[in-house]
Amino acid sequence: MFTNQTLQALRSLKLSGMADGLEQQLAQPSTHEELSFDERLALLVDRESTHRKNNKITRLLKAARLKIKAHPEDIDYQHPRGLNKSQFAGLLSSQWLHQHHNVLIEGPTGCGKTYLACALATQACRHGFSVRYFRTSRLLEALSIAHGDGRFQKLVQSLAKTDLLVLDDWGLEKMNLGQRNDMLEIMEDRHGARSTIITSQLPITQWHKAIGDATLADAILDRILHNSHKLKLKGESLRKAMSKITESDHSE
Repeated sequence: MFTNQTLQALRSLKLSGMADGLEQQLAQPSTHEELSFDERLALLVDRESTHRKNNKITRLLKAARLKIKAHPEDIDYQHPRGLNKSQFAGLLSSQWLHQHHNVLIEGPTGCGKTYLACALATQACRHGFSVRYFRTSRLLEALSIAHGDGRFQKLVQSLAKTDLLVLDDWGLEKMNLGQRNDMLEIMEDRHGARSTIITSQLPITQWHKAIGDATLADAILDRILHNSHKLKLKGESLRKAMSKITESDHSE
């Protein structure tokens, strides 16, 4: 009876991790009977801490709205696309996020740019950072709509508070004047205060032309390129490579 009351009290206090841990200890008495009170309490506290951390990661990943589920443990370093394992391992430490640096990933279609960006974003969530993912064209469209319905400042402020902004497929279409101004405002807010990942099929040397206006392009790129880590991918599409492997398997 006393145990049931304790479990109910723990759950009412939103200490679900401790409640689950206590239930486990009660269900496995032989595993814990030789432990002291302090040791058993420490296990319960650790269980609660892990429970809260996992819940926070789940919330952050849901809010990030990543295009794909990309796990850092599953990254393919064997495919010849110019991905430096040592460099990427350094990025997975998320130290660049603490320093408010950016990551720029360029390369041909199908080489895994989006997957790598989402893997870094997933790792950022695991380390407690807030993340938002956008295809660049859709963000620019959302900003344009927000101008019309009065939500622009609210959206910009929300982006400014996000620790990591992922902009996928940068430079597919030339920006118009309004889009250039919006992008400058976003990058101005983030410069030196937050981090951004950008993926693009275009080489970084062509981003200036893709933005359109020389003066605004200089201002935008100055804020993006400063303190940035660059990944230049190359080679055959990973999707094509996997297709060849599948076709080979089917032909046997």
